[in-house]
Amino acid sequence: MYLHLGQGVVVPHRDVLGVFDLDNTSSSRLTRAFLERAEREGRVVNVCDDLPKSFVLCRPRGGAATVYLSQLSPATLLRRAESNSFE
Repeated sequence: MYLHLGQGVVVPHRDVLGVFDLDNTSSSRLTRAFLERAEREGRVVNVCDDLPKSFVLCRPRGGAATVYLSQLSPATLLRRAESNSFE
């Protein structure tokens, strides 16, 4: 099973560690520091044309975890995960 994050990018369900609302979580100093560090280390993948609404943290593959920025809301990603929809 895969989760479609937008812009044709899919990740295996088993690799998803969490889906986070960017507006709510970015108010935390620790979350901002985490995202800034991931960006500096080249572990952030932007899969949106517009402003991102969420980020998806995925299991590391031989290194550190990957952060995907998505223009889809966490609620939409949750519905896709539950229904396995690729729309």
